[in-house]
Amino acid sequence: MKRIVTVAIWAAFAGLLLSGTMAQAQTASSGLRIVQAPEPAVTDVSAQRRRPLRRVPIYRQEWAPDVYPRYNPGPNAVRDCSAHYVQEYRPSGTVITPRMNCYWRPG
Repeated sequence: MKRIVTVAIWAAFAGLLLSGTMAQAQTASSGLRIVQAPEPAVTDVSAQRRRPLRRVPIYRQEWAPDVYPRYNPGPNAVRDCSAHYVQEYRPSGTVITPRMNCYWRPG
């Protein structure tokens, strides 16, 4: 802990010395003058007027599943599926695609 405090004190002392030498360097070159353009109007983001945030209303709706049939099959229900392949005629040619039919049955 003592080392950290010592380093902080030395850094502050070095900063004071450097700022003093910079001030002397600026006063020494006072014979040379640089013309600066006038500063433009304040465009800082913090100086601009802030608009209040728009609040979006949220309407609660009852959730309904998008699965047909819309009923509860029961606690022991089993999904029974049968899969097969079907020929489909498309402009690019005939293709074979999989089809699946499923239903719920009591388990």
